[in-house]
Amino acid sequence: MGGAFRFLMAGLVGVILGLVSWSESGPSLSHGGPDAVPVRVDSNGFHTDLVMDRAPLIARGGPLADLVADLGPGGAVRIGWGDARFYVDQSPVTSRLPDGVRALFAPDNPSVVMLSPLNRLTPVRNTDRQVQLRLSPDAFEALAARIEASLDLQGGAPRLSATGADGRTRFYASTETFWIGRMCNRWTAEVLEAAGLTVHPGRTVVAGAVLADARHAATLDRAGRDD
Repeated sequence: MGGAFRFLMAGLVGVILGLVSWSESGPSLSHGGPDAVPVRVDSNGFHTDLVMDRAPLIARGGPLADLVADLGPGGAVRIGWGDARFYVDQSPVTSRLPDGVRALFAPDNPSVVMLSPLNRLTPVRNTDRQVQLRLSPDAFEALAARIEASLDLQGGAPRLSATGADGRTRFYASTETFWIGRMCNRWTAEVLEAAGLTVHPGRTVVAGAVLADARHAATLDRAGRDD
């Protein structure tokens, strides 16, 4: 019995270590440069979003560009992804705990892409919860294309699922599904990976892991510019 337990624990430790060390690298795309597009990764401690200027997204055309152009006033946009019910509901979290359990443990939960207009892309103010990247045009295009790929276009155009309580934020149906094995931070990591970053999918249950990967990429970019 003791041997079986030790074997089981060793296997569990091995799985955990494997998940923690698991890394994936995106395509070889340059960052920085004179034409670099700034993209900020924000966290509230649990969830991560991407913040960027609207103009480059609109200039590339396509379904995502149309949605961004149709938002209310503002030069920037916050983009996120999450469960189609829990993410949209802005009531106190304490009243939504059963729905949170459902979102985590029920399979194949529908999801949404969030677009929220901002006045402008401000500099990093909280280095613990914000990281700014400088993406080359090619890397930014790959990032935008990955975001756009999340939209449900089966009806020929994106489908509005809900409007936020502020009247400005919009949630559009996504083709992807949400569960504990693939939460909001995993989606953010996949978008960053598409732009050429190295990410650690097994750590993305924690928002800080996404920030750490973005911070590492930003550090490498600064080091390259100093050479």
